[in-house]
Amino acid sequence: MSPQDRFSFARLNAMIVKEFVQIRRDTLTFGMMVGIPLLQLLLFGFAINSDPKHLPTAVRDADHGTMGRAVVAAMQASKYFEITVLPETEAEVETILAEGQAQFVVTVPVDFSRRVLRGERPALLVEADATDPAATANALNALEKLAGGAVSRDLVGPFAGLRQGAAPFDLRVHRRYNPEGETAFNIVPGLMGVVLTMTMVIMTCLAVTRERERGTMEALLAMPLKPIEVMLGKILPYIVIGYIQVVFIMVTAKLVFAVPMVGSLWLLSVVTVIFITANLAVGFTFSTIAANQLQAVEMGFFFFLPSILLSGFMFPFRGMPAWAQVMGEILPLTHFLRIVRGILLKGNGAGEILSDLGALLAFLVVVCSVAIRRYRMTLD
Repeated sequence: MSPQDRFSFARLNAMIVKEFVQIRRDTLTFGMMVGIPLLQLLLFGFAINSDPKHLPTAVRDADHGTMGRAVVAAMQASKYFEITVLPETEAEVETILAEGQAQFVVTVPVDFSRRVLRGERPALLVEADATDPAATANALNALEKLAGGAVSRDLVGPFAGLRQGAAPFDLRVHRRYNPEGETAFNIVPGLMGVVLTMTMVIMTCLAVTRERERGTMEALLAMPLKPIEVMLGKILPYIVIGYIQVVFIMVTAKLVFAVPMVGSLWLLSVVTVIFITANLAVGFTFSTIAANQLQAVEMGFFFFLPSILLSGFMFPFRGMPAWAQVMGEILPLTHFLRIVRGILLKGNGAGEILSDLGALLAFLVVVCSVAIRRYRMTLD
């Protein structure tokens, strides 16, 4: 056997050194290799919490008595509830729940305290936004356990007999928008946003890098096209593809999972165009930064990972720490999930989704500006 046919550790060592040199030169890929595991560690270790506490709660107290205040104080003491809004009318309650300002609304009826002392077992209404069952389940379980002892300290003297047996009031929990707590009603509409984020960003990531690697970039640059025309030409075909995905998901959601579609599908279609365009602009921006298709895909995954973890799709948004919620508010998927769930499950109109729609439009404007600027730099 000749020396060339034998296994050579010297040649192997030279090959290993060569690979390390290439990795060192490809700083973007190396940064992704380090950054993605670090991002996963931080998000899963600190940001993800399946048992959210300090959930925003609205209290409509028409009694202003000691018993109602005792129940509300017991809820706050459980750490699951945090009073943030004090509505005065039923219309305000509906608006608060529709816009997601509060996770729960507690209504203390007139003469609640007096009727408790009379042994009449008045009803205490707790309305929960159940569009995300995981965000409310543990809090409602805790509420049912503390209800019995909520007013016991005030039942003294001749009222001590009311401590015996069940709670001296009837706790009525209404799970709004998803009475049965169906997880599919939360997950399936959210999947539309997740699928669009993943496919739109990845497909557009390859837009410019593919041209560069195939050697067709020079022909593209020779054409009398402005940067905005090139970007729109790359993006518009994928908007059509995105709409095909949306139609497929919506039909499947209705026929297979029986997801209610209460609101306007035309409004949802308009919002979907904005969301698809925003993700395509992100992918286009990545494609102007990346040197090759592998880097483009890596950058797309680096964007997709926090989107799926910090948007409220997999884990309750309100269960995350404040810094993670701030990061989540920057991501378009966070606002799209609120919009699509609000339209389909709550029947929200343009007024209720205005703040999230504004955030989507702002993100779109910023990312498109960056994409056009980066593409001009590519031309230079």
